[in-house]
Amino acid sequence: MVDELELLKKDWQKKDAHLPKLSYDEIYKMIWKKSSSIVKWIFYISLIEFVFWAGINIIFSDPESMQELKAMHIYNIMMVLGFVNYGVILYFIYKFYTNYRKISFTDSSKKLMKTILDVKKTVTHYVWFNLIIFTITMVISIYGVLIYSPEGKQIVETALQDSDKVTFWAMVTVVSIIFTAILLLLIWLFYKLLYGILLKRLKANYNELKKLEV
Repeated sequence: MVDELELLKKDWQKKDAHLPKLSYDEIYKMIWKKSSSIVKWIFYISLIEFVFWAGINIIFSDPESMQELKAMHIYNIMMVLGFVNYGVILYFIYKFYTNYRKISFTDSSKKLMKTILDVKKTVTHYVWFNLIIFTITMVISIYGVLIYSPEGKQIVETALQDSDKVTFWAMVTVVSIIFTAILLLLIWLFYKLLYGILLKRLKANYNELKKLEV
């Protein structure tokens, strides 16, 4: 699409073009339609992602799992964290929708450029929020497992027999950080693939708009 726009723009600027010349408005409308479609897909993907993870959460929210959380003394905080997570995610979905509506009724290149930047900012904040929530969830889960679960207690007691307390907890901290960092990297790569391609296309459209404004 970008190459096509570049070709049409060059043709538009040529004095002796063989193809029909396109006006500024015609080129702008092509970029606008493409950008609107991309933002719509961002909204749809975020909605599908929300439904998917909500479904996974419902499946694993059986009485036995809830009882395990209570036994690890992390049930209440996990419930609060879950409500906060869903509330903020719904807010982001709403933002994606309003960005789509905004871009659908944009009537100037400057407004379109601003909306594209807003979309990029919203997606960036959305990804960071998910990474932060995941990190907090991991820390709470590791704490609950090691301190309160029977398996965790046994691991701690066995390990403390062979090493001092400071060394053990230092090792646990390092291993936990490495494990969490690897998972965060995988999640970040997932979002990079999921939204990165769309944002890259939006950026290309933004650059085309800047050229039109010159």
